[in-house]
Amino acid sequence: MFNSQSEQFDPLVATSPKRLPQCRSYWSDTIDIGAATSSLTKSVHTDVAIIGGGYTGLLTAYYLAKHHQVDVCVLEANRVGFGASARNAGFVLKGSGRLGYSQMAKRWDLDTAKGIYSEFSEAVSRVKRLIEEHHIDCEPQSKGYLKIAHNAKAMAQLEGSANFIGKYLGDDAQVLSLSQLKADYMDHKQAFGALRINDGFGINPLKLLMGYKTMVERQGVPVFEQTCVESWIEENGIHRLISTSGEVIANKVVTLGNGYTPKRLNSAVDSRFLPILSNIVVTQPLSTQELAASGLNTREVVMDTRVLKYYYRLLPDNRLLFGGRGAIFGRDANKPIYQQRLKFALTQCFPALKNKGIDYNWNGWIAATLDDVPHVYLKNGIGYSLGYCGVGVSFSAQAAFRLAQQIVGKPVPQLPLYNTPAPKFPAAGLRRLGQWSYYHYGWLKDRYF
Repeated sequence: MFNSQSEQFDPLVATSPKRLPQCRSYWSDTIDIGAATSSLTKSVHTDVAIIGGGYTGLLTAYYLAKHHQVDVCVLEANRVGFGASARNAGFVLKGSGRLGYSQMAKRWDLDTAKGIYSEFSEAVSRVKRLIEEHHIDCEPQSKGYLKIAHNAKAMAQLEGSANFIGKYLGDDAQVLSLSQLKADYMDHKQAFGALRINDGFGINPLKLLMGYKTMVERQGVPVFEQTCVESWIEENGIHRLISTSGEVIANKVVTLGNGYTPKRLNSAVDSRFLPILSNIVVTQPLSTQELAASGLNTREVVMDTRVLKYYYRLLPDNRLLFGGRGAIFGRDANKPIYQQRLKFALTQCFPALKNKGIDYNWNGWIAATLDDVPHVYLKNGIGYSLGYCGVGVSFSAQAAFRLAQQIVGKPVPQLPLYNTPAPKFPAAGLRRLGQWSYYHYGWLKDRYF
């Protein structure tokens, strides 16, 4: 078993993400990403410069070039596949981050909740279309998303969610009793039942990312790897992005690093997100007997209802991927306690796997906004997409599509996702203290309420 030691970059501590190694993970062992593309070595003029070569950055470049014939380039501080796009669990979800749809209706109104639901639904469909149209071999698994109730109160809330989705959003959400869950999906020893949504599916996230990179390269878009923006200067509405060995001069800039955005990049994006470490383990392959003992009859993606959520799925080679929250500070990311906690949680769900070995353990940053929803925003030639909060595999595709529309002046839906900036965190220097307090609240709530 190995424990990835590549997580040294903490966005709220480090000043730069440059010269960092790739994260070794289960995903990185399934594909050779090949040699790096050239880094920036001269002065380049372009209409739009994109900072960040993850899902959102690559797809924004693709849509700008393919649909709008815009001159664009991508700047990636390390390799494509360094950040969250290569580290996540591969869940393509019609998710809403930390804010439920009924909560959205209360915060704004029912039409806004419906509009956001439509965007998240389209995000899942868009990823599926991209995979099919571009023949991306990223191992998509069977469709379906299970949300496991971890106590009786959570089960009642899931029943309410199902009613809201069916009544107001015009979609199907199936409530599963504990006996149905056990008979048809899994023998989960901490479950009280579940909610099942038909769409949503698992993929190999690094293979998906490399498929996106190929799409961009086919459009002739330069992707400059190992090119970290050291300085960002704006002069009379023109942007100069300066790296160690070159410079990009652009009319517009969008920064799309999400949780890997350094703490000081540009006032338009600084202090608008909280980076949160997520930790993942992958077991050794499960035998036929172990699958039967755990009642694991599904390869659908699974998440529970805890404040500090666990998420898991059975991979194509019968390994179990299991993830949850990691350390608060990047310096603590690889401490053994976080792997031990995940293994303990896994065993609580599936006691038959108590002695199963762990082959892989890695971690990565996701990003949350203060108001718990993502924001895709452009103003005065500077744009960003922030705050996917764990649903970025799917929503990044829709965010890229909408951001490209914003860049070329086309209308986008009038929703808080697109027409309001991500709010800045008050007392931004104390974000970690707030996170520490929230984790302790979450632990108490998950355990006792």
